[in-house]
Amino acid sequence: MLADEQTTISIRRLPTTLVNRIAAGEVVERPAAAVKELVENAIDAGAATIDIAVRDGGRTWIAVDDDGCGMGPQDLLLAVERHATSKLPDDDLLGIASLGFRGEALPSIGAVARVTLASRVRGSAEAWRLDVEGGSVGRPAPAARAAGTRVEVRDLFYATPARLKFLKSERAELAACVDAVERLAMAYPGVGFTVADGGRVLRRFAAAGVLDDDGRLARLGAVLGREFADDAVPVAAERDGIRLTGYIALPTLNRATAGSQYLFVNHRPVRDKLLLGAVRGGYGDLVPRDRHPMVALFLDVPPEAVDVNVHPAKAEVRFREPGLVRSLVVTALRHALAAAGHRTSVGLGDRALGAARPAGGRAPWPAATAGPLPTGLAEAAAQYQAPLGPPAVRTDAAAEALDADGDHPLGAAVAQVHGTYIVAQTAEGIVLVDQHAAHERLVYERMKAALLAGAVPRQGLLLPEVVDLSEPAVAHLVERAEELAGLGLELEAFGPGAVVVRALPALLGQCDVQGLVRDLADDLADLDRADRLRDRLEAVCATLACHGSVRANRPLAVAEMNALLRQMEATPFTGQCNHGRPTVVALSLADIERLFARR
Repeated sequence: MLADEQTTISIRRLPTTLVNRIAAGEVVERPAAAVKELVENAIDAGAATIDIAVRDGGRTWIAVDDDGCGMGPQDLLLAVERHATSKLPDDDLLGIASLGFRGEALPSIGAVARVTLASRVRGSAEAWRLDVEGGSVGRPAPAARAAGTRVEVRDLFYATPARLKFLKSERAELAACVDAVERLAMAYPGVGFTVADGGRVLRRFAAAGVLDDDGRLARLGAVLGREFADDAVPVAAERDGIRLTGYIALPTLNRATAGSQYLFVNHRPVRDKLLLGAVRGGYGDLVPRDRHPMVALFLDVPPEAVDVNVHPAKAEVRFREPGLVRSLVVTALRHALAAAGHRTSVGLGDRALGAARPAGGRAPWPAATAGPLPTGLAEAAAQYQAPLGPPAVRTDAAAEALDADGDHPLGAAVAQVHGTYIVAQTAEGIVLVDQHAAHERLVYERMKAALLAGAVPRQGLLLPEVVDLSEPAVAHLVERAEELAGLGLELEAFGPGAVVVRALPALLGQCDVQGLVRDLADDLADLDRADRLRDRLEAVCATLACHGSVRANRPLAVAEMNALLRQMEATPFTGQCNHGRPTVVALSLADIERLFARR
């Protein structure tokens, strides 16, 4: 190009059809997104029954039929226009009470597919039909159907064939469609759902007759399986107008991924990092590090305290007070799990009866590996290794076992097997207890209680360490210096961009001071909580507990075994050790009789 040549750039408006297709890429990125949007519209329309059918994973055909309020011919035309909706009567984005509100779903789907809408208003004598093809809207025409609306989507993404190349296999897309419906089914137990692949019914969820806790648990059990319903622990908490309800699985019922964690905000399924992190914090050390608990949690937040207008897919939210929300979730989960006590998953007994692992197979629970004790902590661990005291029950174990009643859920010890496992008889059957894992949890909880009871002992640094930080980070740390001192960390400002650390918690021993302080500053900036230091202290307690607990292959007297059982009954979280492994396996008398073919 010659130096004197001029290059001009002309700005022009994109065609409406192209604008709609660009917008559709944000709302409808796969068939499951189209299914989700259409089912949400049906729920907002007051439907009591919604039938969903797909073919080829939703690529070639999607149909959503409901018995909601229906639409007339003019409403049909408006429904396929962008940003036309009936769900914001006051134009208030801070008072959203419906699942949809952006007015983008139907126009976006119509821009990239062939869509047919048929609808009849309740009480109307006639129904109407409207066809949309690649953004081109036809005219309403009379139709025949019952009250409600049916939306058929054919040849999804035919107008944007490049998107088809990014879809996964038919099975994967079908699974995503089913998952989208299941999430909404959990949030709305009063609505009946049917999902079909062609003529094959995949899921059928009957509407709950009564919308109470039993109705919700029945719907959750229908979606997540009987195992979840059997091992579910109810959650209920409220703080400052924010209410949390739902059910969570016992820690011993867990999965390899977080795919079984279902979170809802004002009945809207969400995938929120804050809430997922709060679930991890609530379970803490009760599950193995590479496992994830099953939960279904419903958060009711005043509309003005949460922003759902973050992304067109509406799966992300922003809370006005994220620290309050996280604290509520963590605390509610900890209290619910503490109330469960030593209770463990019902499935453990089934696995114990049916376990037939092939040679060389991987154990279902990760091995507990205790790292070396930090330097100088042998004395600190010794006080937690005191022998168990005498039990507050009769010492005649045989007599006690024969008339064991419900006063002692873990029953009475009758034997020790291989110097490692306690066998106890209960009113309903027997329990097997891993003595090391159980005592490890007891010692751990005792040490954590000691930390909470008073200031954590601190160790002064011979040479105080200066940590360079940003001015806001320094301000966060100095503002919470008193709280940190209570955890054993003594620091103060050292100029505008640094802090000086003068003492550390004695339990930590040698540690990376720079990394610890920076992590704390990040915690305080994001969550207004000093979680990292507390986590470090609890990790040390877990190591001390592992070293200071009753070891395997140590013979125990009947009195010691019964004392251990009584302490487990009185201590929270004793259903699993510090590494998340189960401590108790219960077998009912019926299970034992089946094992010996007596029933």
